[in-house]
Amino acid sequence: MVVKLDQPSAAGEYDASMQALLQIVWGEGFLSPGGPEEIARLLEGTDIGGCSVLDIGCGLGAVDQLLVTRHGAGAVVGIDIDPDLLAQLHSRIEAAGLSDRIRGQRVEPGPLPFADASFEVVFSKDSLVQIPDKVGLFAEVHRVLKPGGRFIASDWLRGGEGAYSAAMLEFFRLEGIAYNMATLGASAQALQAAGFADVEVRDRNAWYLALAEREVAAIEGPWKPLITRQIGQERAEHFIANWRQLVVVLRAGELRPGHLKAVKRVN
Repeated sequence: MVVKLDQPSAAGEYDASMQALLQIVWGEGFLSPGGPEEIARLLEGTDIGGCSVLDIGCGLGAVDQLLVTRHGAGAVVGIDIDPDLLAQLHSRIEAAGLSDRIRGQRVEPGPLPFADASFEVVFSKDSLVQIPDKVGLFAEVHRVLKPGGRFIASDWLRGGEGAYSAAMLEFFRLEGIAYNMATLGASAQALQAAGFADVEVRDRNAWYLALAEREVAAIEGPWKPLITRQIGQERAEHFIANWRQLVVVLRAGELRPGHLKAVKRVN
């Protein structure tokens, strides 16, 4: 079985201006919201101390650094399709003196390039939305986990089935990033179909709506001069429109960030 585990579009969607903007809003080294607090919330009730961890969609590496330094992971392998992001991850990890515990690896389309039962934890922070085949993805996650291993992820999900609204399509256009969105319920069903047990889902829409409303106010206000200096007036105005539309689809409940957790059965 061949499973497409990369984005349907090419690497490089996170260009320099987008990386700069996202790190102003979400913190240095982060390409998704919530920072260290949301990582802690996602890991709440789960001890990863000493565990071998695979991070799908590792980005710039700030999350992997936290998994080791704050949450005690034994070793982390971060995978991504974007060589520029991985180069920055390697620089970050080397500067932090963590190269013996964290490494980045570029992946190509196809199955995960790891043997069966390679990891005790598979983790992901808001990158699975870019992978179209959820059932195939979760089957691969299940394969590379050791018996008793845990899957822990947050993702950008959708509320409801059927066609996207005009507001959501406008959000996609402004984002310029490939989205392949599932609902919380469909994600839970796909995890169960892959053989996982103890499947848990948590709706984070209310949390991110409140945060995004504060973010758009800051982008339009005190952060705007800094953003404009770094990425230029045209791109700054684009991202302001993008964030306004983000708030629209969050308020409508059509965009629903969520947490996903599951366990691979021992037998």
